[in-house]
Amino acid sequence: MSFGPPPPPLPDQPSQPQQPHPAHQPLPPWQQPAPGGPGAPQDPAAPTPAAPTPTAPGAAPAPGAAPAPAAATPDWERLADSTASRARRRTWLLAGGGVVVAGAVAAGVAFAVAGGGKGGTPSQAASHAPGPQNPEPSFSPVAPPNPRDLISSSEKDTAPLTTKTFFPHSRPVLDKRAYQRAATDTTTDCASVTHGGLGKVLTDNGCRKVLRATYTRDGVAVTVGVAVFDTKAAADRVKEQSTGNITALPGDNGGPSFCQGPACRLTANAEGRYAYFTVAGYTDGTAVTADDKKALQAGRDVAGYTFRRIMARANAQATASADPSKGNAATKASATITSTG
Repeated sequence: MSFGPPPPPLPDQPSQPQQPHPAHQPLPPWQQPAPGGPGAPQDPAAPTPAAPTPTAPGAAPAPGAAPAPAAATPDWERLADSTASRARRRTWLLAGGGVVVAGAVAAGVAFAVAGGGKGGTPSQAASHAPGPQNPEPSFSPVAPPNPRDLISSSEKDTAPLTTKTFFPHSRPVLDKRAYQRAATDTTTDCASVTHGGLGKVLTDNGCRKVLRATYTRDGVAVTVGVAVFDTKAAADRVKEQSTGNITALPGDNGGPSFCQGPACRLTANAEGRYAYFTVAGYTDGTAVTADDKKALQAGRDVAGYTFRRIMARANAQATASADPSKGNAATKASATITSTG
């Protein structure tokens, strides 16, 4: 790189004492100037040292003139302070500009929220602003008890025990086959409505009562008898020990009697604290044979209907027990039982 021809030599001057320089202070690495030469940082505000005025040999300096330094040495400490000052001013300017921009954005957002849309005033927007939501009401879920548990003991199974709650339908439809209810009755003398050895089995296991109903369809009649016990264990024992059969209940007002001598179809089952039995035969006295399908189907239909009635009782009491605040569970269950199939 070329810097032009060197300046002409100055005339000889008497040597002047040099000005003492302040102690050199180390600068941060990023501010340390390159030693000498072009490109060294210059402070624009700092005055440029004046060139010495030539004087004749032996002549005294001009009056009032201070002796000129022998050589112009940069004041590195002052240059460093000036550079740091400019850097601080630049930082403050940038930070101040950021604050101004952030303030303008925040003011714009606040104005948009307060304005609430086209032409809206802050008061109108505030009136449409969603308020704090009310807390949702909380409820403690109460799971209903197991329905079968409720019909497994007399302590829990407290709904009324009547033919109305067990056999409420005058014309039940069982698997698309319609039956006519012919008669119902209830007795606490369990053995009196049995044949063979069934009466003793019921009595030995603590039978409380027997509820009976008779249904007819197409010349076939079925009587079902529901024996009531205090516990499920007693009802299960009766099912296993059962022998003989329930006595057929003739229809009201001199209706047909059946199964008084000829062979009939018998079933025995238990659910909860109830054991239930069916006897099915022909109303004209025809004996039921081993391959007879009509009496067999009628006995199964009525037995299935009785099972559903027992489970309706269980489910109604379970539902009522899950919400005891609305009244007596047994009363509600009774109303529900009589209205369900």
